[in-house]
Amino acid sequence: MNTLDLLLHPVRLRIVNAMYGGVTRTTSELCARMPDVPKTSAYRHVGLLAEAGILRIVDEQRVHGAVERHYRLSADKARIDLADAEAMSLDDHRRGFAAAMAALLSEFTAYLDRDGSDPAADSVGYRQGTLWLTPEELAEFVDDLLAVFKARAMNGPGAGRKPHVMSAIFFPTGDPGPA
Repeated sequence: MNTLDLLLHPVRLRIVNAMYGGVTRTTSELCARMPDVPKTSAYRHVGLLAEAGILRIVDEQRVHGAVERHYRLSADKARIDLADAEAMSLDDHRRGFAAAMAALLSEFTAYLDRDGSDPAADSVGYRQGTLWLTPEELAEFVDDLLAVFKARAMNGPGAGRKPHVMSAIFFPTGDPGPA
């Protein structure tokens, strides 16, 4: 299975997202984070990601006679590069968008279902708006956002830090209208 097929799946996207930040997790810990996913499915998806090198085993321990593996994300393998994105068909993009939205909805639902979730206190936001941009302005805007994200992307777990999902979606909405 190629990287594109591996990553364009909602459960595997959730696993990859849960592994960002240099964290190490077992499949049992991932299952606890995704109670809506059957354990057999979670184990199968972790196995596929490990087989492809997207997850790597960093430790193994015997627990009650079974081997418990601790995984870490190989972030360099967990992305779709520009060449792959350019080679994607329209159906691949449709499937990728659907997978991303399904993963996002599942993560948000899991957040709301947790004891003590407080969207206002946690600064939850889901704003949407339209920007009128030339291709050059869009490229500059994306570069500006990437600079902001990169400044914080290497933050790992630490005192007072909680992981936050961030999702940016850009696409033209239709006819440009009158000039």
